[in-house]
Order: sequence, then structure tokens, then C-alpha cells
Amino acid sequence: MNVPTMAAMMAEGKKPDVLFWVGCAGSFDDRAKKITRAFIKILNEVGINYAVLGTEESCTGDPAKRAGNEFAFQMVALQNIEVMNAYEVQKIVTTCPHCFNILANEYPELGGKYEVIHHSVFLQQLINEGKVKMKEGGSFKGKRITYHDSCYLGRANDIYEAPRSVLEALDAELVEMKSCRTKGLCCGAGGAQMFKENEPGKMRINAKRAEEAKATKADIVAVACPFCMTMMKDGVSTDNPNEHTLKVFDLAELIAQGQGLEDIGL
Repeated sequence: MNVPTMAAMMAEGKKPDVLFWVGCAGSFDDRAKKITRAFIKILNEVGINYAVLGTEESCTGDPAKRAGNEFAFQMVALQNIEVMNAYEVQKIVTTCPHCFNILANEYPELGGKYEVIHHSVFLQQLINEGKVKMKEGGSFKGKRITYHDSCYLGRANDIYEAPRSVLEALDAELVEMKSCRTKGLCCGAGGAQMFKENEPGKMRINAKRAEEAKATKADIVAVACPFCMTMMKDGVSTDNPNEHTLKVFDLAELIAQGQGLEDIGL
């Protein structure tokens, strides 16, 4: 897979139009790496002039910021800003809502001022411009898809429609969960539930969200966040072989499948 780096392009005297910020999950988590690969296939297919930082990319500092460690956050943020400003980065796209939120909203006050786009909005733009086209006779016909709202896209940045517009490009039926859009139910990832032990209660929050997804009778749960992916995939899993099993995919994987670039095993 051809993945250009900023350093390699600079060495050739070239400059990308877009920096693809991969994020920690997209770089190191095995499931999230599939999302990264699917999105890169789309970028390559469309012919986007992009590059990644590669080993020069570090954590955005979001976990430290949310945990209240402002010192640690600013240390990594300033390091990232120094690297990106050196490359004269102007536009960033990322598949992670947590990276998107902090790069767009909290880096500017430290000197990191960029146009930051989440991949749901980026894909919507490519579809609207006719640059991403679905393959005829697609594998989504007759499928029902429900979308799980990411808190850091929806609540934090008011992005509700772009992911749904992307899904509408597929030949599938989009069905909504009981709690959606501004009233969406967090899967627990945004509240760090995936990193710690269970809290007192009758059930885990991702299991409760999965129940809402199952109630739609959907075949697929679409997500737009690698951490939502982890929580929803865990939530819908079952040991009962007779129970209908939902599959969980990121928007990029679904679009790549629709384009004929991926076989995600529908």
C-alpha cells in the first residue's frame, strides 16, 4: 500500500494538500488499523494529494487533557505543532473524533491553526463532488444500517448529518436508534469506560447502547470513531449462536466496500 510521508515528499520537493492524521488507535489498534487502511485506499483511489507524518506523529495529548494533566498535554501538543508548522501544514483530515476535536478546537491557542476535517465530512464532500462513486450492484442491497453518534462529533462539534449523508450513498436502508443525534447515548468510550473497571450498575453502558442497536433489527452498526468501534463491537458480541449478530464497521470501511476497494465480509 502506497502511503506517502511528509518527510519523503519534502525530500522530493513536493507538498501535499492534506495531512492525514492517523491517530494512536489508527496506528496501533489492530481493528482500527483496518479503518486506516480502508480510508487510505479511498484517498489513493480518488487521487488526493496527501501524506502522513509517520513516525513523526505522536499522541495529540487528548487523554492527558481530559485527565486534567495540562502540562503533559501542552508538551506533546507543542511538539506536534512544531512538526506540522515546519511542514507548513494547512489542512488536516483524521478518522478519530477525539483527534479532530482537540486539533480543531484546542491547538489554535497554542499556535497550531489548521483547517481540520473529520473523515465523515471529508467523505461527504468527496461524494457530493462526484469523486467517490459506489459500484453498481453493490453488496448493501437489502441491508439495514443504524448509525451510532460519536459524542466528540455530535455533542462536541454538532456534526450529525455528514455521517448519515455518507451512509445514504450506499444502497441500504438507514434506520435510527431510539437515542440518536442530540439525544444519542454515549457508548462509554468518550467517558473513558473502555480503559477502566466497571462502575456500579445493572449493565455496562456499551451493552445498553448495543441493545438499542439490536432493537432496530439492523444488520450493521456504522461508527465514525475507533473508540466507538471497540465499545460497540464488544457490546453487540454474544455467545448465543441463535441470536442475530450485528456487524460493526466504520464509515470508511463501508464506503471502501461500496467502491469495490475492500471486501469487509458482509
